[in-house]
Amino acid sequence: MMKYKGYMGQVSYDDEAQIFHGEVIGLKDIITFQGTTVQELLRAFHGSVDDYLTWCKERGEKPEKMFSGTLNLRMSPDLHAHLAIEAAQKGMSLNELINDKLSR
Repeated sequence: MMKYKGYMGQVSYDDEAQIFHGEVIGLKDIITFQGTTVQELLRAFHGSVDDYLTWCKERGEKPEKMFSGTLNLRMSPDLHAHLAIEAAQKGMSLNELINDKLSR
């Protein structure tokens, strides 16, 4: 993984084309980059993120962040009920209970 200005890029290598391809993960918007060397790939990654931020600014839009801290989770109604009851018995919100379980 590559990191720059709060964005993470995932890289793969195309053996046939002999080029690295990368994409910023965790966004609806698509930010890609490529290079034939690690240094070229790094410059392309930084340039693509900077271009994205400039593009957002020019359009008056707020750039997407990779992880907002909000997660929509689907589960069975039975599991939902079980967790809600457990949270109530512990005097916690459902969100607090799930965060506690996931952090362990």
